[in-house]
Amino acid sequence: MLGKILAVLVGSLLLGIGVNGFLVPHHLLDGGMIGLGLIIHYFYGWPTGLTIIILSIPLYLLAWFLERKYFFHSLHGLMVSSLFIDLFAPAEKGLDLGVLPSAIIGGVLVGCGIGLMLRHETSTGGTDLLAQLINKFVSVNVGVLIFAIDGLVILSGLKVIGMEKFSYSLLTIICVGLMTSLCVIKREQLI
Repeated sequence: MLGKILAVLVGSLLLGIGVNGFLVPHHLLDGGMIGLGLIIHYFYGWPTGLTIIILSIPLYLLAWFLERKYFFHSLHGLMVSSLFIDLFAPAEKGLDLGVLPSAIIGGVLVGCGIGLMLRHETSTGGTDLLAQLINKFVSVNVGVLIFAIDGLVILSGLKVIGMEKFSYSLLTIICVGLMTSLCVIKREQLI
């Protein structure tokens, strides 16, 4: 239980820093619910974390009926990570490394945060939860599923962020997908 609590706290911290310190200053997108939350944040100015919670409600209803274990294991991850994303919102004015390093570092931090939570059988909810539910029925790596969903999300944000930011956002989701996949690899697979 302590490992799960630490995974949620550290993973949420990584998400909050990655999103606000590196993605938001350059109007980059991640995929999934975070990406949808960012699209709405850029377009309407709504808090990203709160938007993620609202958008995740239908997936949580689905999880309630299909796999309650995922519902219970990811509810706290959703709440804590959304809180950290909104708490770290002032960080968007603090770091300015340029768009390329920000896309990479932001993707690495977000991917590590998501992967850490998934490794401890929890998640941020949203499309991570959807990927876990899909993984129950098809034998595809959760990181690969998240990458596919992420691609669709940033494609939907193309008009909001433009082609240049879209290209950097693709790099971000590649980093997120790679880091998530690396973090969820079981120790036995490494030996």
